[in-house]
Amino acid sequence: MLDADFWQNKLLAQKIIKEKKFQEDLINSFNHAKNELNDLFELNNLAIEENNKSIIQESIKNIKILRTQSKKNETKCFLSKENDSLDCYIEIHAGAGGTESQDWADMLRRMYIKWSDNKKFSSQLISEHKGDEAGIKSSTLKVKGDYVYGWLKSESGIHRLVRISPFDSGARRHTSFASVWIYPVVDDNIDLEINEKDLRIDTYRSSGAGGQHVNTTDSAVRITHIPTKIVVQCQNERSQHKNKETCLNMLKARLYDFEVQKREKETKNQENLKSEIGWGHQIRSYVLHPYRLVKDNRTNFESSDPDKILNGEIDEFLESSLYKIND
Repeated sequence: MLDADFWQNKLLAQKIIKEKKFQEDLINSFNHAKNELNDLFELNNLAIEENNKSIIQESIKNIKILRTQSKKNETKCFLSKENDSLDCYIEIHAGAGGTESQDWADMLRRMYIKWSDNKKFSSQLISEHKGDEAGIKSSTLKVKGDYVYGWLKSESGIHRLVRISPFDSGARRHTSFASVWIYPVVDDNIDLEINEKDLRIDTYRSSGAGGQHVNTTDSAVRITHIPTKIVVQCQNERSQHKNKETCLNMLKARLYDFEVQKREKETKNQENLKSEIGWGHQIRSYVLHPYRLVKDNRTNFESSDPDKILNGEIDEFLESSLYKIND
C-alpha cells in the first residue's frame, strides 16, 4: 500500500483496502475478546473468594455473551475464498404453482432485502417480473457490502414453503417452491472475453417503476449468451444504454461463475437444478403449518421461529453453512 503506484489500479486498491480492514477488524476483535476474558476470569475468581453470588452469575452471563461473539468471529475466518470479498447478485425464480410460488418468491426476496438492511448493506433491484395476481415470477437484486458473496453463496438452490394458502378459499395446505441463485459481481481485474456474435440482445418495455417513462419506450434489455444459454436482463434504468451496460456486467459475472463452477467440478449440477424447481432438490424447508420449523437439509440446522427467519435474521443458517463448507 506504500508503493507509489498503489492507486494506479483503483479497483484493485479498493479490494486490498477492504481485505486489510477485514483482517484488522478480526485481529482487534480477537485481542478485545482475549482481554475481556482475562478480566472476567479475574473478576469471577474474586467473586468466588468473597462468595458474591450475584457477581458470579453476572460473570457467567458475560462469558456466554463473549463466547457468542467469538463464535461469530471464528465464522468470519472462513470467508477467505477467492471471491468471498465481492458484492453479489441474487436471482430468484418462482417454481411451478402459479400465484402460490410467485408469492413465495416475493417473500424470499423480502427476506434477503431485510437481511441486507440488518447488515447495513445496500440492495438494488436490477429486474423484476411481477406475478399474474400477486408476488413475482422472477427478480434480480444486487447487494453491496463487506464479503456479501462469501456470506450468501451457500443460499443457491431450491427453497420450499409449506403453509395454509392465503389464496385458497378452502384454507388448504400448499407446498411452494422457488429457486435462489447467488453469483459474485466480478471486477475489471478479471479478464473475460465475450464475443458479440455469441449474444442475442432483445429490448422490451419496462414493467417496473419509472413514472411516465415506463411503457413508452423499449428501454429494458435482455441478453442471451447463446453457447451457455445464460440469460440476464435489466429494466431499472430509464436509459436503454445503461440497462445494456448493467446486463453485460451481470453476464460477465454469470459467465465467470459458470467457469469457476465447471473448473471446480462441483458434484451438484446447478443447471439441471434450475430446470426443475420442485420436489427432491430443496436445500431448505420453511414449514408454517401444521408445525413451525425452518430446516436446512444440508447442515440439519433448524429454527422454530420462521417469522424471525423470514424477517431476514438468517445469520445462524449462513454461519452453519460456512462451517459445513469448511469441514
